Amino acid sequence: MTVRKAWLVAGAVLGAGLSFVMLLVVGVYVVAGNLAGGVGGATRALAKGAVPAAYQNLVQKWGNLCPAINPALLAAQLYQESGFNPRAQSAAAAQGIAQFIPGTWATHGVDGDGDGDKDVWDPNDAIPSAASYDCSLASYVKDVPGNITENMLASYNAGAYAVIKYGGVPPYKETQNYVKTITTLEESFAAPVSRVDPSKQAAGAIYYAQKKLGTPYLWGGTGTAEQGGRFDCSGLTQASYESVGITLPRVANDQYNAGPHPARSELLPGDLVFFSTDPTNSRAIHHVGIYVGGGYMIDAPRTGAVIRFDPIDTSEYFGATRVTEDGAKALPTTV
Repeated sequence: MTVRKAWLVAGAVLGAGLSFVMLLVVGVYVVAGNLAGGVGGATRALAKGAVPAAYQNLVQKWGNLCPAINPALLAAQLYQESGFNPRAQSAAAAQGIAQFIPGTWATHGVDGDGDGDKDVWDPNDAIPSAASYDCSLASYVKDVPGNITENMLASYNAGAYAVIKYGGVPPYKETQNYVKTITTLEESFAAPVSRVDPSKQAAGAIYYAQKKLGTPYLWGGTGTAEQGGRFDCSGLTQASYESVGITLPRVANDQYNAGPHPARSELLPGDLVFFSTDPTNSRAIHHVGIYVGGGYMIDAPRTGAVIRFDPIDTSEYFGATRVTEDGAKALPTTV
C-alpha cells in the first residue's frame, strides 16, 4: 500500500473517523518500512531557506573555514545563540548575532568585510568572527583524541584547557548538553542527501489532529479549556506532537527547526509542512500544517475557518520538517 492509495481509500470513509486514522497509521508505517533500508547520512550543505537570505552567503562561505566546522553547524550555532537576530543582547552582555562577550570579541573579533572596523553588531564581521573563533578553538585541541568538532564545541563551552585535561569532551553536564544540542541542531540546518528517518510518533500526532477536525480557528489558540479547545495553526501542530511526548516551540517558524527537511517528493504522514511569502527565509514562515498523505494536510487555516484538510501545493509552500525528539529538545527556548 502506498501513502497515495491510503489517502484515496481514506477519502471514501472520512465520516468513519477512526477508519480514516487507521489507514493513515498504516500508511505511515508501510512507507516507513519501505524507506528504512535506504536511509543514509546527510550532506552539510544548507537546507533551503534555513538561514535568512541576508546571511546565507556569509554562513556558506565562512562555514567552510576549517575542517572542524561546516555551514550547517555554523548556522546551528548562530540560531542557538541569537535566532539570527543581529541586535540580540543577553543579560550577561553577550552581543550581536554570534553573542560575543566584550572580552572575547576584543581578542577574537575580525574585520570580516574589510571596511576597517570590527563591529560586533554587524553580521558581516560577527559571522566571520564566529567561524574564526571556532577554528581557533579547534586548533587548540587538534591533538586531543576524539571528534574534532565535538572537542571544538566543548572548548567553546568549557574552555580548551578542560578538553585537553580530560582528553575529550569533559564530564560536565552543561558542556555535554551543549555539544549534543549544536550537533543535533546541525541536522535541522543541513540539506539531507537522501531520505531521512521517519518519525516514530507521526501516527499519534495525526490521530490527535484528526480528532480536532471541525474545531473553529482561534488566533493564539493552544487548545486550552479557557479557549474552548480551539487552536491556531502552530497551536494545533504543537498540541499534536505534545500528545506523543514531543514538545515543539509555540510559533511556526521555530517549529521548522525541529528536525531534518525532506523534499516534497519524500514527504511522509506526520511531517510538518510550512508556508511563507518569502521562499528564501524560514524566519518568514507564517503557516504550518501536519501532512497526512496524498498532497493534503490537516491545518487550522485562519479566522472564520475550522480545522480541516487542505492541499499543500500552493504558491507559498516552503518546505517540510520531519520532527524528531532530539531535534525538538535541541531548540532554544527563546530565539
